[in-house]
Amino acid sequence: MKISQLIIMFSLLTTSFFWGQSPEYQKKKAEKIQMNSVFTKIINRELKATIVYEDKDIIAFFPLRPQAPIHLLIVPKKEIHTINDVSEEDTLLLGKLFLVAKKLAKEQGISETGYRLSININEDAGQSVFHLHMHLLGGKNLGPMVTQE
Repeated sequence: MKISQLIIMFSLLTTSFFWGQSPEYQKKKAEKIQMNSVFTKIINRELKATIVYEDKDIIAFFPLRPQAPIHLLIVPKKEIHTINDVSEEDTLLLGKLFLVAKKLAKEQGISETGYRLSININEDAGQSVFHLHMHLLGGKNLGPMVTQE
């Protein structure tokens, strides 16, 4: 085997070790994906939620643990685990998420003062529900998105 092939193989093996998801996270993620997500249960009315918007494609509701005075979760009814799992057929659905966010921000009185839209993807972003969703946050100065160093 050539040295260049060994270097490439070593790089591939160590990349997932140093920059991939931890084994614990991968296990928890796989287990959660096997079950219906909490959002699917809300969509199917198996769990209660305070719903503020719903159409055939999207549902929006207040989370159990709000992170800002205005905090809504905007969720496609199609279960997509992460942004990494979207396909071109999801283009209109993703665009609709933003249009619903704009509508809800206006209804909640934060469209002019400002708001944040956030989508967490996998371990380093803290994704814990593996059903794509957008957070709409506002109602106060939210500060920087991440700690400034």
